[in-house]
Amino acid sequence: MTTALFPGSFDPITNGHMDSIEQAAKVFDRLLVVVMTNSSKKALFTPDERVDLIKDAVKDKGLANVEVLARPGQLTVDLAKELGAGVLVRGVRNSSDFLYEQQIAQLNRELAPDLPTVLFMAKAANSALASSILKEIAMFGGDLDHFLPKKAARALKEKLQSES
Repeated sequence: MTTALFPGSFDPITNGHMDSIEQAAKVFDRLLVVVMTNSSKKALFTPDERVDLIKDAVKDKGLANVEVLARPGQLTVDLAKELGAGVLVRGVRNSSDFLYEQQIAQLNRELAPDLPTVLFMAKAANSALASSILKEIAMFGGDLDHFLPKKAARALKEKLQSES
């Protein structure tokens, strides 16, 4: 049985993330979607809130082999070993993502030579989705229905309204 680990900040989960999750769920027996820390970003949602939003989106898609958990403050390769994951999953929207993910995959390979990274390419409709841009759209009252799962879209609007 192959267990794959899809780490990310998921702040919030987007349809682009879901695209990668759906593709990976078809390939691997078990997919662990793990909310982790990205030290270069300031999170809007708590790890528990992000887990809840991802679980809701995964449930809506009927992805029974996907588990969602939060493990902030840990190296991905160490977590993969701890959880028994034999593959890392990453999503790629565009050429900039590819270059970034290539760097991360090479560094992870140095840290854990037996842990390959598999990249899933986003559908064209999801290639421009970035949480930072979606937060700005939400801040100014834009429609998020085509970019985020329903519960995540509501939560993002509510979170930004409560902070302003």
